[in-house]
Amino acid sequence: MTMPLPITLSAIAMVYWVLSGLTFLIYAWDKAAAVAGRRRTPEKLLHLFSVAGGWPGALVAQKLLRHKSDKREFQIMFWVTVMLNCGVLIWLALLDGADMRVLLNRMV
Repeated sequence: MTMPLPITLSAIAMVYWVLSGLTFLIYAWDKAAAVAGRRRTPEKLLHLFSVAGGWPGALVAQKLLRHKSDKREFQIMFWVTVMLNCGVLIWLALLDGADMRVLLNRMV
C-alpha cells in the first residue's frame, strides 16, 4: 500500500508560482512572435496553462504586456479557465482527509 503524498499550502503555492511564471513567459514569447510576424502560440495552449494554475501569470502578462487583453472571446474563455481552476481548488480544499487520501491513491 502506498502512502499518499501530503498536499500542503506551500506545495500548492509553489505549483501556482511555477505555472504562473511559465505562463507569463509563454505570453511574452507569443507577444514577441506577434510583433515580429512569427508563428504564434495556439490560444488553446495559453488556456491550458491558465486552467492548470498559471492564470495569475497570464493575468499579469495581459496587463503588463497588453497582450490578449482586448480580444473579447479570448477574455471570456480566460475567465472561464480562472473559474474552473478556482472551483477545483476550492473543491480540493473542502475534501476531508479520507477523501483526499482516496483521490491521491487513485492518481498515484
